[in-house]
Amino acid sequence: MNTIPVTPLAATPESIAPYGTLVQPGEDGTPFGPQDAVLDLTQGTPRFYIMRLPHRPLLIRGITRHRRVTQCLASADGADWFIGLAPADAPLTAEGITCFRIPGGMALALHAGTWHAGPFFAAPVQDFFNLELSDTNETDHDTVRLDTAFGAVLAIAA
Repeated sequence: MNTIPVTPLAATPESIAPYGTLVQPGEDGTPFGPQDAVLDLTQGTPRFYIMRLPHRPLLIRGITRHRRVTQCLASADGADWFIGLAPADAPLTAEGITCFRIPGGMALALHAGTWHAGPFFAAPVQDFFNLELSDTNETDHDTVRLDTAFGAVLAIAA
């Protein structure tokens, strides 16, 4: 098994743009604009929930996409976290996955079809806000195992 070390990039609106929108805090009353998540929840019933995740090794072994929905994730605890991303419209390769550090006070709105692995984090447990469709995990969940498909895993350097 080939272990590929990856150093997370700082998430900025520009670096995240190929994959989605980095939603940053703004003043109340600010008009809708490019700083906001553009959501498509028209393919089913929206589901907003808090998912509690246990710590797992900072290894990207698989990556998933949802073709029908724009998924939004944010740390409910306000802590930084990591995610691996690959574009929806390019051939998937282990080397084509980019890892980002998402600041705790921001949300990530993924374009429909964006490949994503995570969230990953250092704490023993962390809660995340998640907005997707009620049946996303049953009917719109394509996963590729990197270890099987490419003989590699990505090790996130925290």
